[in-house]
Amino acid sequence: MRTLPLLALVLLPALATASSTLRCDKGIVSIGDRASEVIAKCGKPSERSFIGYTYSGGGDQSVEEWVYGPRSGGMVYFLRFEGGRLKNIDSKRGN
Repeated sequence: MRTLPLLALVLLPALATASSTLRCDKGIVSIGDRASEVIAKCGKPSERSFIGYTYSGGGDQSVEEWVYGPRSGGMVYFLRFEGGRLKNIDSKRGN
């Protein structure tokens, strides 16, 4: 019985690094939001990198990574866009 709570404590930090939403000053952004919506809610990113292209059924789509932070608590957020849509949100504690 004690193994389950201990296992949950060990796995919890790993689960906290990926998220489907990010709270910003002017709202919450979610997977699937347009890049323009993210800028309207979070402002301009501190870094913006063009990664390359990925192929989707409709053709090539540009891939970008935007960085926000560090924010309160020292968290840095990495937002990945494919074809102008938010595809993934990752975070890590900054140095």
